[in-house]
Amino acid sequence: MTDNRLKKNTTAGRESRGGDDTRANPADSMASAEERRRMFRSEWFQEALPTLPEIPGFHTCWLSTTNQYDPIHKRLRMGYTPVTPDDLPSGYDHLKIKSGEHEGFIAVNEMLAYKIPLEVYQDIMREMHHDAPMDEQTKIKVQQEQLLNAKDSNGKRLGQVEGDGMDFDLSRQAPLFE
Repeated sequence: MTDNRLKKNTTAGRESRGGDDTRANPADSMASAEERRRMFRSEWFQEALPTLPEIPGFHTCWLSTTNQYDPIHKRLRMGYTPVTPDDLPSGYDHLKIKSGEHEGFIAVNEMLAYKIPLEVYQDIMREMHHDAPMDEQTKIKVQQEQLLNAKDSNGKRLGQVEGDGMDFDLSRQAPLFE
């Protein structure tokens, strides 16, 4: 007696694999160009940290406990103080650190919430983002004027201004920083 299961069927032709392929096309599951751009953009926004509510009279921010170039002890000397649950409306208690060096502070991962009086914040921002850049601008203007007035050994000017040159507005008022 022969076993039909083991018998080679020579009459049956091999079917084409392409005809009945029901697998999903990988391109169909890929994100569209707009979705990829949206995902890329979201990588660069602070979606992991909640937006802190306003504390009247203070500017709030998140500071990193791991930043070697801007350590928290430097911010403490500037006037920053930690935000505690008492500073915030209810709903932030789950972010309070339960133990350790920063016990009682508001934190997310290595980020700690800090506040600084608005008056001090304005002074710091004015120095860093208005006065210091204006000082650099003044130095550039002085260098520019020195170069324009420089002459070689024959008395010929070494530089000239093309077009309108560089116009520096040294009278600009400092903005109100938010």
